[in-house]
Amino acid sequence: MAETTIQKGRIEDALSKYNLEISDEEVREAVKKIIAEKVHENDTPEVKKFLMGSVELTTLKTTDSDESVLAFTERVNQFEATYPNLPHVATICVYPRFARIVSETLEVDGVEIACVSGSFPSSQALIEVKTVETSLAIKDGATEIDMVQSVGAFLSGDYETVCDEIQQMKEACGEHKMKVILETGCLKTAKNIKTASLLAMYAGADYIKTSTGKLEPAATPEAAYVMCQAIKEYYDETGIQIGFKPAGGLNSVMDALIYYTIVKEVLGEKWLTNQWFRMGTSRLANMLLSEVIGEEVKFF
Repeated sequence: MAETTIQKGRIEDALSKYNLEISDEEVREAVKKIIAEKVHENDTPEVKKFLMGSVELTTLKTTDSDESVLAFTERVNQFEATYPNLPHVATICVYPRFARIVSETLEVDGVEIACVSGSFPSSQALIEVKTVETSLAIKDGATEIDMVQSVGAFLSGDYETVCDEIQQMKEACGEHKMKVILETGCLKTAKNIKTASLLAMYAGADYIKTSTGKLEPAATPEAAYVMCQAIKEYYDETGIQIGFKPAGGLNSVMDALIYYTIVKEVLGEKWLTNQWFRMGTSRLANMLLSEVIGEEVKFF
């Protein structure tokens, strides 16, 4: 019991350094202003090329198979030869059972292999199961892990469990990067989203990510704005740079430009690399490619 109390005290102390009293209306107005005044500046071929290089090309379907994931990975291999002057995607994101296939098939240097792990998308498994799944994914070739915070525990106010599970998952990742998915659509309020962001970073996240893409609403500009604010404040407080990944509901090039602009305005140029800014999507890669080369293409 004493250990839990100490942990709770540490969490409360960590959160006390930040302003959590933010209103949803204030966030909506700030996002509306950024979209109205700034997005058009970034609607350029150069930014769209950059965004292509930030895509985490994702397949997380019930129908995924060894054959389909192999073909999916081969498209990434072929892209470099077909479009040598364009940036390749940042990451291929799959279920853990396919890590080995991607690892053995992928030929492009600099493309990460991300696995959603820890009972994705619900996160409703024993922590022992989550950590074993993560360790096995890394053993099979995953270079990054995307986990879902225990949303139920968070909404119940059980921040100790939330942080403890993130810490244990990070230990299972070892030196590999870990993204913590907040599932912002379930968190409802700006205060909850900011609190969850800070807890994830405090507990060891290398990136924070909006959504699994399996629930609605998924990513929203408002959630992104709050998460980027939290990242900035955490960086100012600790000097630790944390990455950001919107995922789920990125359905158009304009969506991508809006998230890019929010990152640029809130976090600044230091985050505008594909190391610190990623987008989880599959459909968007073809849309960006089509705009960059000037004709409709369905490559991926």
